[in-house]
Amino acid sequence: MIRHIATPVLDIAYHDYGNPRGWPVVLLHGFPYDVHAYDGVAASLIDQGARVIVPYLRGYGPTRFLSAQTPRSGQQGALGADLRDLLDALGIEKAVLGGYDWGGRAACVLAALHPERVRGLVSVNGYNIQDIATAAHPADPEKEYRLWYQYYFNSERGRAGLAANRAAFCRLLWSQWSPTWRFDDARYAQTAASFDNPDFVDVVIHSYRHRYGTVEGDPRYDRIEAALSRLPDITVPTVTLQGSDDGVNPTSRLRGFSGRHVHHVVKGAGHNLPQEAPVEFVSAVLDVHAWTD
Repeated sequence: MIRHIATPVLDIAYHDYGNPRGWPVVLLHGFPYDVHAYDGVAASLIDQGARVIVPYLRGYGPTRFLSAQTPRSGQQGALGADLRDLLDALGIEKAVLGGYDWGGRAACVLAALHPERVRGLVSVNGYNIQDIATAAHPADPEKEYRLWYQYYFNSERGRAGLAANRAAFCRLLWSQWSPTWRFDDARYAQTAASFDNPDFVDVVIHSYRHRYGTVEGDPRYDRIEAALSRLPDITVPTVTLQGSDDGVNPTSRLRGFSGRHVHHVVKGAGHNLPQEAPVEFVSAVLDVHAWTD
């Protein structure tokens, strides 16, 4: 059953599994995915005594903005603030966080800026805080071609293309980013319904423009963005994961972890690692839980 809770900015839709008095875990999906990425993870964590919370990020599924006047920002500061606001609304003082892509970024932001709220962290692709100041510096051609969709989104043709073809476009990304994962039509359709959110296109486009410094952010997150521009260390216990077949981020950023940190490469997994390799993701969550229990 989908639950809803109000935060200062959003009505956040989320799943809440397990014993309400269990040790809390918040699992965060990325773009272009949704809460179903953790269907194979939640049950195993519940069996280990966890309370598992899986929210739809802003712009996805039933999550909605409370005000029509709120900018439809997808910037990293907004994602981190949404996560902090969710913990506050649920009355959770401290949780284990797990995420990838946008969700991994939200988790890294909270872990870096508010370590007192984070018992431990599982982050796919390593340190996910964006270095916006250097975003215009070109990478090597092998990496640049993988980011074609980001450059596309920085054009009005890209906005129109995503709006007109969101299901087909995101399915193409699934195929490119997880080339060895054999998902079927039904599994994709289950997630693609979340892209029908009325704010999906605006939030996605803003996210990929803000990270290159081509648009302004929402002023309410200026202080957060200023703190993130210093690329703060993550001090909480962390396990980072990397799919060996990740078609968009074939390597992890492993600098920036000054606390206990272990990194694992998961063979046969692509970018959507929790859904492709749930056993390995569960193991990582249980590891950081054990370190801090």
